[in-house]
Amino acid sequence: MPSALPAAAAPPLSLEQLAVLVDRFYDRVQRHPELGPVFAAAIDDWPAHKRLLVEFWAAVALRTGRYRGNPMAAHRAHPITAAHFDAWLALWQATAEELLPPAQAALLMGAAQRIGRSLRHGLGLGGADPAACAASGRA
Repeated sequence: MPSALPAAAAPPLSLEQLAVLVDRFYDRVQRHPELGPVFAAAIDDWPAHKRLLVEFWAAVALRTGRYRGNPMAAHRAHPITAAHFDAWLALWQATAEELLPPAQAALLMGAAQRIGRSLRHGLGLGGADPAACAASGRA
């Protein structure tokens, strides 16, 4: 499981904020021209998937410890490319910045970049650096 986010001067992030972020983000993922088809082939039950991802992000950001999945194993069976990670990160950043105060969005973006680097490495994907893609707005 990824390490928890460091304490910062941002107001505390709530589980409700994470749930709204995950819901809005994955609604956008489903409509995304590159990401949508990959996720559509992998996800049969979107409400259940969103609940799982709220638990994941709560474990990362709030240290709840309730997430019991294996992200690497979950991603390994799918036709994911480095470009998918770039698009995912750009969309995550845009959604987080739209919905959260800047400090909270930055903390979640930092976590997403670390998780993305770990998954890319574990899946053997090369390509552009996720932080550079997110900073440039490239997807």
